[in-house]
Amino acid sequence: MGFASKGVESAGIPSIADPSLPLIDSYTYHSPTPSAPGPYILGVDEAGRGPVLGPLVYGVAYCPVAYKESLEELGFADSKTLTAQIRSSLLETLGSDPANLGWSVRVLSPRAISAGMLRRPPFNLNQQSQEATVLLIREVLARGIQLSEVYVDALGKTGPYEQYLSSLFPDISFTVTAKADQKFKIVGAASVAAKVTRDAWIEGWVYEEHHNPDAGEPSAKAASTRVRWAEETGSGYPSDPKTQAWIKNSLDPTFGYPSLVRFSWATIKVVLEKDAHPVEWTDDGQASLVKAFESATGREKDRCMVAKDLNLKSVGML
Repeated sequence: MGFASKGVESAGIPSIADPSLPLIDSYTYHSPTPSAPGPYILGVDEAGRGPVLGPLVYGVAYCPVAYKESLEELGFADSKTLTAQIRSSLLETLGSDPANLGWSVRVLSPRAISAGMLRRPPFNLNQQSQEATVLLIREVLARGIQLSEVYVDALGKTGPYEQYLSSLFPDISFTVTAKADQKFKIVGAASVAAKVTRDAWIEGWVYEEHHNPDAGEPSAKAASTRVRWAEETGSGYPSDPKTQAWIKNSLDPTFGYPSLVRFSWATIKVVLEKDAHPVEWTDDGQASLVKAFESATGREKDRCMVAKDLNLKSVGML
């Protein structure tokens, strides 16, 4: 999978408002709210959990319980088993009956994923995934949709996760299971929404590092000189030979990688450690830092240099 011309793949994708802009911050998209009476069923699935490149997208799809039979006839299935053309067609199907069908996505940018996993203490991928799922369910409920059943595709031990979701939403019946996108059509629909959105972002990726909204359109010469990353990215999975080649050929030994990359992935950490320029942080040690926060003596007792420099005083002294 390589990068298409800007916006080609994302044209007409409702969940990408402006394909000419880079993906910097995470965001949520909601389709128009269905008007058919409830209760509703809702499915949850993701696309892009494992790749080292690009966003992780969580999708939900929902419809009235009474619409289940009609849903069975629409062709939804695990998005990984479908061609890109069929997935795009099914996303159009999701929007073809707005009275009965609704969908939403939460797009987690690679920058946000990395920031969460590299902070202390880490906000790991499981926690980020759970947060995205809970946020989507809360926001669907806030739009006035009465949910009675929610089906979630998940890996690993599903029991504790199911109990956690049930504790947050006690009025909803949860089913958390592996391969839910193959077992429940509503999860297949969520899978399509997530997959089409992620693929559109990857195919039409706009490098934040090249984007200057105040500079206007660059000349052909300027545009050619600023290309520094390989075009062919592959699937984004670390095991993909094309992705491995992109990682190898796109490294800048001084500046590393663009924000397309998830810097928290071990694959990237190893390459940076091995092939990038080492960084040495020069400091006079901890002595100056310790001294700045030392307590003074006499009248300045218990007030460190930092407090004095900022003119901070105890409330009791005001």
